[in-house]
Amino acid sequence: SRILFHALGHWRITPGFHDLLWNPAFTMAAYQLLGGPVRFWHDQIFYKPANDGGVVAWHQDYSYWTRTVPLNHLTCWIGLDDSTKENGCVHYVPGSHKWDLLPITGLAGDMDAIKEVLTEDQFEKLLNPIPVELEKGCASFHHGLTIHGSFENNSPRPRRAAVVNAFLDGTKSDQDEPMLAGTEPIPVGSPMGGTFYPMLKETAY
Repeated sequence: SRILFHALGHWRITPGFHDLLWNPAFTMAAYQLLGGPVRFWHDQIFYKPANDGGVVAWHQDYSYWTRTVPLNHLTCWIGLDDSTKENGCVHYVPGSHKWDLLPITGLAGDMDAIKEVLTEDQFEKLLNPIPVELEKGCASFHHGLTIHGSFENNSPRPRRAAVVNAFLDGTKSDQDEPMLAGTEPIPVGSPMGGTFYPMLKETAY
């Protein structure tokens, strides 16, 4: 019965979210982390209302992105409010970016769903996640295989976040159907690009 609002595509309708994609504070870090030109994948908005915000269950982002290959992806999570343990900040499992790709076990509702696909050693590491508390306007970056999630918002303050997902230029389509609703299909084996997947930073300077 907890509430979690999740939406994609704000960059196409809201100037502030559009311009965020080309903000040098994001693009320079993304270029350095990916080791080359940065291309946009998609954006997200997460909203957990005060006192009643739901969880974002443990997951790997790339488990939802296997229609693009190879894995050269990253996520930038940007706080629109101060993010604390009380209002449901993101938690990361250290070292999980080195794990194999896991099956999808759900994004909302059941924080413990992922346990059914973990080894004993992975489960032990899940018990000691690192909370990342951020002031609004600050950001964290993570690898496409990093296990992360966030707990309920039990505070009197909302917890809102914008997310920008990107990949290294040259990443290719692995399906003939549209990647996202309302976008043009990119044939299997073709590099991702075009109107919906623009270049964000092409050079190191």
